[in-house]
Amino acid sequence: MSQTSAPATGGPRMNRRRFLQVGGVGAVLVGGSLAGVRMLGDPSPAGASPVGPSSAAVGEAEAARATTGRVVRRSLRAAPASVDLGGATVQTWAFDGTVPGQEIRARVGDELRVTLTNDLPEPTSIHWHGLALRNDMDGVPDVTQQAVAPGDTFEYRFVLPHPGSYFFHPHVGVQLDRGLQAPLIIEDPTEPGDYDEEVVLVLDDWTDGLGDSPEDILGGLRRNGMSMGGMAMGDMDMGDMDMGGDLAVDPANPLGDDTGDVAYPGHLINGRLPAAPFTVTSAPGRRIRFRMVNSGGDTAYRFAIGGHRLTVTHSDGFPVRPVEVDALIIGMGERYDVVVTAGDGAFPIVAVPEGKDDPAGFAVLRTASGSVPAPDIRPAELGGRLMSYADLAPTDDVALPARRPDRTVELLLEMADGGRRWLINGRAFPDHRPMDIRAGERVRLVMSNQSMMFHPMHLHGHTFAVADRAGRGLRKDTVNVLPGQELSVDFDADNPGQWLVHCHNVYHGELGMMAVLSYVA
Repeated sequence: MSQTSAPATGGPRMNRRRFLQVGGVGAVLVGGSLAGVRMLGDPSPAGASPVGPSSAAVGEAEAARATTGRVVRRSLRAAPASVDLGGATVQTWAFDGTVPGQEIRARVGDELRVTLTNDLPEPTSIHWHGLALRNDMDGVPDVTQQAVAPGDTFEYRFVLPHPGSYFFHPHVGVQLDRGLQAPLIIEDPTEPGDYDEEVVLVLDDWTDGLGDSPEDILGGLRRNGMSMGGMAMGDMDMGDMDMGGDLAVDPANPLGDDTGDVAYPGHLINGRLPAAPFTVTSAPGRRIRFRMVNSGGDTAYRFAIGGHRLTVTHSDGFPVRPVEVDALIIGMGERYDVVVTAGDGAFPIVAVPEGKDDPAGFAVLRTASGSVPAPDIRPAELGGRLMSYADLAPTDDVALPARRPDRTVELLLEMADGGRRWLINGRAFPDHRPMDIRAGERVRLVMSNQSMMFHPMHLHGHTFAVADRAGRGLRKDTVNVLPGQELSVDFDADNPGQWLVHCHNVYHGELGMMAVLSYVA
């Protein structure tokens, strides 16, 4: 049976007290469809009830996952730290004192057990970005768990369901825009691996200790809204702006004219500023697999390696039919794997903030002696063939089987109050009513961006297929929805619980652009 959710109309606010009243750890705030607000424990349409993170269904789904029987244990300490970014030492928050945090690497089917110790002055959590893991380990406070209080510990424990390039970060406030992120690499022993070595590159926009704190930036956006071309949006009447229909996107500005709210004083590749760049040392002719993660808070990057073409092999952890390009754009929360054949010399690796005037992220690929390229170099590849979603198609083994959607959920993405609030279906999180889905359904999300900024929309606990013809079924968990455009994605409801869907611009999310997909039974 097909169902389309209607826009939200209002209702009471979700809050932490209600979360604790209805079941404590593992309970959830909400679960429903979009015609008002329903709290957990309130009647659900047709007698349905929400499937909470501590439900038997979540445990059964975890028990059904294929496992190697191997356990990988790690400990993480989130704490204030003094970090050298390469010529600039800053006070920030980090995992075990490093930016990015130490990589976790395991094999598909392993059980990961990570003990988090919170030595921060405020609560925190860990979200395992991109993983279809068990719901009570997803790390979203007041939706899947209580936040980990200062001085407390929490063990995250789950089976790793899919191979690929992932990362982890907090899901509390704007903590992501500090140094609290690290890569998670899940290996597939059966993968052919047509490369000689691999390198993980974490791209990140940086302000903490170099400019305003993330909390001060968020406070300024709450007070003043965003700006566009120097004009304060909070002073404009958005009702005078016609946002109906598809807005034309300039090919020279593929994400639109306004790509972010924050001007960052620094951009990092693997925790290093251009003054003392991260260096990849290899040899001519070697094939290098680069696993790239954009952990930034407000910045998409145009990525290229001078003198090299990029063979794109994976998107958000899932393999694609290889495509050769000169450059690609990676939105916040996206990951791409590319393979390059190393040339002879020293070459710039650049991550240019798309649509911003900020200095670029910079690293070096070195296979021979010679001078280091200038940090401000802009290789010709940046203006060459730019990858688009239309270029990518999933390999046959990961393509989502054809099936008509059983349920359609509409997500209207809007700006309000001049950028002081960002909305889904007319509501700012947590003042919304989640959207019901049922196990076994094929669900279509129709995301309509009625704002002038792109939104990297991320779905927790699932991987979807881009349903638009141009996407050719590309498997992803984070997708850039362009200004004025509509984009549809399909996923199978095969991982029960309460799952966040939100914009991975950390400021848009914190100002309201989040919602919950609620499994009901």
